[in-house]
Amino acid sequence: MLNGQLLEEAMQRACVIARRGPADTPNPQVGCVLVDAAGRIVAEGWHLGSGTPHAEIAALATARARGVTDFSELTAVVTLEPCNHTGRTGPCVAALKAVRIGAVAFGSTDPGALSGGGAGALAAAGIPVKAGVGKLSTDVLRSDWLRRVGGGSKTGNLGGAAGADALSRPYTIAKWAQTVDGRAAASDGSSQWITGAAARADVHLRRAAADAIAVGTGTVLADDPSLTARGVNGELLVPAREQPRPVIFGKREIPAAARVNSHPAGAPIRKHGTDLLKDLNELKAQGINTLFVEGGPTLISALLALNLVDECLIYIAPALLGGKRHAIGDIGVESIAEIKRFSAVETRQLGDDLLVRLVMKEALGVYGAD
Repeated sequence: MLNGQLLEEAMQRACVIARRGPADTPNPQVGCVLVDAAGRIVAEGWHLGSGTPHAEIAALATARARGVTDFSELTAVVTLEPCNHTGRTGPCVAALKAVRIGAVAFGSTDPGALSGGGAGALAAAGIPVKAGVGKLSTDVLRSDWLRRVGGGSKTGNLGGAAGADALSRPYTIAKWAQTVDGRAAASDGSSQWITGAAARADVHLRRAAADAIAVGTGTVLADDPSLTARGVNGELLVPAREQPRPVIFGKREIPAAARVNSHPAGAPIRKHGTDLLKDLNELKAQGINTLFVEGGPTLISALLALNLVDECLIYIAPALLGGKRHAIGDIGVESIAEIKRFSAVETRQLGDDLLVRLVMKEALGVYGAD
């Protein structure tokens, strides 16, 4: 079995490609990548909708087309537990066993009474299985499907797994980079680059898994961001049509020549930001299920103050800036009794920098359906 970081990175990719499948059918969006012992992706696949091959089957077919005949050293990394029943297609468990896959890692369990139980069947066949890899991200991916199918229907008895109080707004991630003393910019306003290349690469991988990237007009005017998910050489990490949509909060006009106006996924979605909950609900209605908020401090602080942030990604550089340019501002906390508590889900070293990932306890309650 691969180490935890390689599995997490592979799962990020699986979440990205899962979104290529339809989001309005009785079937969930699922992605699968096959990786070798070094964590390199050998093949990948995603589910295209009811009656089509499941993600695991699609990935195996791609691998065979590329000449792979020995699967014993490969790990299948899947966003959802492989199914263990025959419906309109055959069981993925049987296909994985047939090729003698080396190991299987998945994020969320399949709660279906008929389709679930794949992990146990794989383990019984002697295949190493690791559950819960990138679970929060895969639970978010799975959540709309669970709400769609409700308490039964074509996936078997899901019971209360869908959660009656599921959020009507996107799962909202606030990301910022800061120094160890909590500053996001120098006194003159310059901020590029606080963190190093490894941290920036991680940000772009996470951007690619989101439906939209949001900033305030202040960030557009100060930094002229492109708001795309890119590789280390500036290439698009995912095709233009799959790039996260750009969203701009604020009333100020932005220059016609701003790079965001040439975004490959289309023109920016504009929101005034005077009623952030209403804005987020409208984004959800437009099909944006995951919103990646990149700044600036004014927008992120306003969302935090209203308890509209589910997750924080804080990239911390081992450096000091001092001054008044704090990464976040007033978030509505007047006393220690009002402190905003998160659950620390992950810390990761990225080059010289540290990523701290925090998730609101309420978000874990909504999305952690297992």
